[in-house]
Amino acid sequence: MELQLSTPALLFSAITLLMLAFTNRFLAIATLIRGLHKNYLKEPDQEIIVEQIHNLRRRLTLIKNMQLFGVFSFLMCVICMFLLFQGYTSAANWVFVASMVSLLISLGISLVEIQISTKALNLELSDMEGIFEKRKSSLDSFFRKENKSNL
Repeated sequence: MELQLSTPALLFSAITLLMLAFTNRFLAIATLIRGLHKNYLKEPDQEIIVEQIHNLRRRLTLIKNMQLFGVFSFLMCVICMFLLFQGYTSAANWVFVASMVSLLISLGISLVEIQISTKALNLELSDMEGIFEKRKSSLDSFFRKENKSNL
């Protein structure tokens, strides 16, 4: 198969959309970090906040790497198109492969980041489940006492 000028150009829209998604994730995490920082200053001994901060630090690093490999992929696409335009087909093929590998790495890092973000949400849910379980058990005991008094 011969690589044509339109082939790397097709990746432009996909890479651009991925970069937009990665930037939105970055902005969401930045907002979370600022909110957690305020909570941490109020209650520095709360363990869940410290765990969330560590989690967000890892996610921030992953998102930075996702963006780095995404930009590298985009750059390689541009270089590939330039090489194709100049007639260097063999070099363009290798640069296109580098672009695809970079995009693949970026997507792989994205999967890892999604797994970590799910863990963060599970931390929040476990914290709320503890409160829910306390309320549930106190309501259960209330109704049991009421039912016993009616008998």
